Amino acid sequence: MYALKNRVQLIGNLGQSPELRTTETGKSMSRFSIATNESYTNASGEKVVETQWHNVVAWGKLAEITSTYLNKGSEVVIEGKLVHRNYIDKEGVKRYVSEIQATEILFLNTQKQTINQTDDEFQDVSTDVDISNS
Repeated sequence: MYALKNRVQLIGNLGQSPELRTTETGKSMSRFSIATNESYTNASGEKVVETQWHNVVAWGKLAEITSTYLNKGSEVVIEGKLVHRNYIDKEGVKRYVSEIQATEILFLNTQKQTINQTDDEFQDVSTDVDISNS
């Protein structure tokens, strides 16, 4: 088992296309959200689907690649860490944000490829991954 650490893995669909920005220091950053769905049958036998939204941030080459190849609705696997931060908005109100800082992204609904933050390269995935709950 891996040593205990801050690690998140999510499978979902993008809620909007990634928004690419460049920081004042010249580093690329993209932001997007993904929706994850969980379904169950309630006491009256009806299927219920609950959707959770997650904010994702990618940095550097990973940010550039996501903004180029991902669009609203793209199905992805995100691996990264959970980050909590706060800031003061334009009205002087303190805001709190929780987001996933992506370190690796696997594209599911295109040719299966993965992007890793450490080597910033595409890697072909040679095996099919079955993520269905059937």
